[in-house]
Amino acid sequence: MKKTLLASLALAALVGVAWAADDDKAIQALVDQYIATGYQQGEKQHLERLKQDETLKACSEHRNKPPADLMKAIMEREKATIKYPADNKMMGNWEKGKEVFNTGFGMRVGVIAPDKADKPRGGNCYACHAADPKEVAAGNIGNSLTGYGKMRGNSEETIKYTYEKIFNSQTYMACSNMPRFGHNGVLTPEQVADLVAFLVDPASPVNK
Repeated sequence: MKKTLLASLALAALVGVAWAADDDKAIQALVDQYIATGYQQGEKQHLERLKQDETLKACSEHRNKPPADLMKAIMEREKATIKYPADNKMMGNWEKGKEVFNTGFGMRVGVIAPDKADKPRGGNCYACHAADPKEVAAGNIGNSLTGYGKMRGNSEETIKYTYEKIFNSQTYMACSNMPRFGHNGVLTPEQVADLVAFLVDPASPVNK
């Protein structure tokens, strides 16, 4: 009697798992459908951003907490995507970097009308980070970058780290929430170098 009861409970559990898996697939399919149709279709709508690459799929599957071996694989794969400026100078012009930091446009999805192709792109960095202490409209999703260069200095190591972190944040933190600005083509290597200068250069208002 006990064996029969245990077998029945085990079977019910397996069926429940199967149903749950089917439910998850159905829900995911519905979510994918809503996402795909929820944005205006058309030129320059950048709907390719909705497609997950290998890294994003792994991060979603593990709820942004991949096991150690996968975390290492992600960081190695992402580091291999980094491109550097043509002159290999990873610290550009801080004044240009200030503009990139401030500019809010960068591969938006679902705008009412497509943006002009020549519209300047930026990082919209103030949405998540404080930087220039005079700027009051700053977010706090990311850590404050005020005084970044003062605290870290402007050594080659700091400059390289900052450049690579901005270009592809997952190089240093697998499943980071920070956009992969260079990897996704939102910013050029030269723009990333200008952002580095804005954060590191002693003349930048970030470090005053």
